[in-house]
Amino acid sequence: MSHFLPGIVRDVLRFRAFIAGSVRRDIEAQFKGSVLGGAWVLIQPLAMISIYTLVFANVMRNRLAGVESVYGYSIYLCAGLLAWTFFAESLGRLQAVFVANANLLKKATFPRICLPLVALGVTSFNFCVISGLFLLFLLVSGNWPGWVIVGVLPALAVQVLWTLGLGMLAATVNVFFRDVGQMVNVGLLFWFWLTPIVYPAAVLPAWAQGWAWLNPFAVFVHHYQQVFVYARLPEQSAWLALACVALVGLALTWFGWRVYQQRAPEMADEL
Repeated sequence: MSHFLPGIVRDVLRFRAFIAGSVRRDIEAQFKGSVLGGAWVLIQPLAMISIYTLVFANVMRNRLAGVESVYGYSIYLCAGLLAWTFFAESLGRLQAVFVANANLLKKATFPRICLPLVALGVTSFNFCVISGLFLLFLLVSGNWPGWVIVGVLPALAVQVLWTLGLGMLAATVNVFFRDVGQMVNVGLLFWFWLTPIVYPAAVLPAWAQGWAWLNPFAVFVHHYQQVFVYARLPEQSAWLALACVALVGLALTWFGWRVYQQRAPEMADEL
């Protein structure tokens, strides 16, 4: 693992112009020919938030202990749903990144790590746009959490680490087994409902609440909810859980990179 990060950093720095240019082109391409343009970045997450709010708001509002704001459930929902959308969209792009760029991989010579970073760069742009709107809503509605907002940054960083690790692994395996894309979609569906995003963790049985900490995304979402819903930093146990998830995420990213390195010479023939 000692040569893992230095190698990636070196490749990224050498091809930073290629990565930045590719991210810009992909962002422009997703709006090209569209009447609404950049509004589509907002429409899907806003539609999901609206539907879940209408369906679950009356049921779940009273389950959020200590939340007095009339927007309490909407903020709770946004705190998890926006992060989940970023994760799901990123993983969806990453698992297909080598297959979708097969022609480029056969013709050009560059570190293939650039392609996952380009995909992650595009979804990060989309996430920043919708998150900016969410933060503006918090400010205007009088629900700004204050300086404790910095508490989401470590959780977001570890989430990106997990996304890149899972994405690299799925992207490599997808070259050889094209069912991976469908498996990822099905897995994300189950993972979403096993994570307390739409519902509070308090509605789960006591034994299930303990097991929920084994779900890494539940750890991320807990951090976001504590900051945005309750305007406080997560408790010490939550930080310990995040540290454990970070270590596993680092190992997962290293493993995904190793699998890619071992199978990279065979990719051109499979593609």
